[in-house]
Amino acid sequence: MAVPFKKVGYRKDPKDKDSAVTFHPRLVTMGQTVTLDSIAYEMKEKSSLSYGDIKSVLTNFVETMRTSLYNGHSVNIQEFGVFSLSARSSGVDEVKDCSAKNIRSVKINFRASSSVKPNLASTRAGDKIEFLDIQAALDGENGNGGSGSDGNQGGSGSGSGEDQNENPLG
Repeated sequence: MAVPFKKVGYRKDPKDKDSAVTFHPRLVTMGQTVTLDSIAYEMKEKSSLSYGDIKSVLTNFVETMRTSLYNGHSVNIQEFGVFSLSARSSGVDEVKDCSAKNIRSVKINFRASSSVKPNLASTRAGDKIEFLDIQAALDGENGNGGSGSDGNQGGSGSGSGEDQNENPLG
């Protein structure tokens, strides 16, 4: 499976309507968001555990993670990454005026471990991220988007790839 992208043009100088446009690939999210329910179902299909057991574990995991973060801890999920909190705040001139009231918002940060970071140059088939140019795919072109691969998306077979509609059995 490949990560789809579309080509988006940006002006080199956004304030100047006559400035040159450069095009950049922008990753596109396809379909519906994957939910906790769908993850639990997929995990059930790959294990001997029941859907209910998996969903309960995942729900408890999320609650425990939230509690840990709200207690000031970072959460390190081995082989996945580290979650932590950060805050945006307004500054004050005097240290005595600095308090929790200055915190405007809190974000949850995620730093992926090296085992899950996308890899553009991996030589292992399962580790390399592939890209799909959705406009080229819609236009009937290869659409591999110059991912550095040979365009082979897996599968088997032989031949030159020409006339794919031909019945190989005669």
